Amino acid sequence: MADEETQAQAAGEGAEESKGGGKLKMIIIVAVMMIAEGAGVFFLVSSMGGPKTVAATELEGLEGTGEEAPVEIELVKDRFQNMQTGRVWEWRVEIFLKVRQKNVDEILAIQERDAAAIKEGVARIFRRANDRHLREPELETITRQLTTYLNTVFGLDADGFPRIDRVIIPECKGFPADA
Repeated sequence: MADEETQAQAAGEGAEESKGGGKLKMIIIVAVMMIAEGAGVFFLVSSMGGPKTVAATELEGLEGTGEEAPVEIELVKDRFQNMQTGRVWEWRVEIFLKVRQKNVDEILAIQERDAAAIKEGVARIFRRANDRHLREPELETITRQLTTYLNTVFGLDADGFPRIDRVIIPECKGFPADA
C-alpha cells in the first residue's frame, strides 16, 4: 500500500512537471515567433528604401518684388452714420487699399485731388448699407460695394487692370449714437 502511494505521488509530480514544461515550451515558441516576425518586418521595410531626398530650389518671380510688389495705402479712417434700423448708429471704419507698387503714385495723386469726393462716396455706401451687411463677419457685401465704387474712381492702369487689387477693412465697429 505504501508502495502504491509513493508510486501515485511520483506519477502526480511527473504530470505536474510535464504541465509546467509544456507552458514553458509554449512561451518560448511564441517569443521566437514574435522575434522572427519583428525581424521580418524590419528587413522588409528597410529593403523598400528610406525617404527620398528633396532638392531645394530658389523661387523666381515672387509677387513681392519690383513694380508688382503689393503696397497698402490708407484710404479712410473715420466714423460714418447709418440709420437703416430706425436708430442712429455710428460706425468707426478704417479702409486700406492693396495696390501694386507701380500704381502707388497715381493712386496717391487721385486720392489727394478727390479726397472729399472719395470720402462722400464711402459715406454714402455706409449710410445706405443694410444693418445685416455691416454685421457680416467678413464684410463681403460692403467690401464688394467699395471695390466697385473705388475702381470707378481710380480707373485702370496702363495694362488694362484695375489699379486697386483689394479693399481691406480691418476695423468696422458700430455703436448706437442716440444712447
